[in-house]
Amino acid sequence: MSGIEMDEFGSLVERPDADSRRDSQERWQKLVRPADGLGKPAELADWLAAVQGHVPVKPITRPRVLIFAADHGVAALDVSARPAGTAAALARAAIDGSAPVTVLARQYGAGVRVIDMALDCDPAELPDEVTAHRVRRGSGRIDVEDALTAEEAEQAFRTGMALADEEADSGTDLVLLGDLSVGGTTVAGVLIAALCGTDASVVTGRGSGIDDLTWMRKCAAIRDGLRRARPVLGDQLALLAAVGGADFAAITGFLLQAAVRKMPVVLDGVVSAACALVAQRVAFRAPDWWVAGGATGEAGQDKALDRISLEPLLDRGVSAGGGTGAVLALPLLQAAAALSAELAG
Repeated sequence: MSGIEMDEFGSLVERPDADSRRDSQERWQKLVRPADGLGKPAELADWLAAVQGHVPVKPITRPRVLIFAADHGVAALDVSARPAGTAAALARAAIDGSAPVTVLARQYGAGVRVIDMALDCDPAELPDEVTAHRVRRGSGRIDVEDALTAEEAEQAFRTGMALADEEADSGTDLVLLGDLSVGGTTVAGVLIAALCGTDASVVTGRGSGIDDLTWMRKCAAIRDGLRRARPVLGDQLALLAAVGGADFAAITGFLLQAAVRKMPVVLDGVVSAACALVAQRVAFRAPDWWVAGGATGEAGQDKALDRISLEPLLDRGVSAGGGTGAVLALPLLQAAAALSAELAG
């Protein structure tokens, strides 16, 4: 389908450093009584040691929130509590600092970057640095047509890869992944149901806070998208073009290239979980470079994370999106790094 050699990711993505993980685990035996007394922070320190290849763990000094934004054509079916084509308002709140994720990012010292991949608005309404990577305006209605052309899917995927390289080259030491969209949880449901081989009803969640009638419409849309997804399950880019979107393709490319560059990532909600599931199909070692921030209560997220063997760090039912759940996990990771770095041993 494209000039991207997806199979190469399988060999380019390495495991995190097992020796550093083991050294970190053994170090707690000397530092803490009982050895498991620090619980989850110690486990996270072991993971950070492995992804950094360094013991004790280096402090997290340059965390970065990356928010991929888009509108999805399937929202025209009234599957969301928000009107179709209004994700730009969510993006503006993140840009001006009034969104939950940006409030938390300021509190915890993380930079924020918003990337417009396919918002349904005039690009002049947003800053140039936000719209610089836009692939198209909105996406196709995945129940009856492809979300993207093959060329658009490749462009979005390559954009994600390039952004991962930019962040790694700039010294970002932890990425907190977010997304903003209208219709995105419906798209995520299609991808998760397709890749997990399950029915639409199993992965249809309440998303933006929908009522029962809207839930039924959403379930029907996922069912129809699932029929279109199944014939292209063997080709991940074709799958993202058929029933994904520019944001999904970009996030998938980002996750894979971040793993290649050995840059750790904290996943947020069901959208990033769906992209992680696609990325795992490309490179089975890639999930070793990720942790899941928080459980949102979405059945699709639970299904996807279970398939890639990731357990959310927090279980608070935070479903505001935009990376909020990922950022809430940041202080726990910072605490893990500080304990490893500063406990005398």
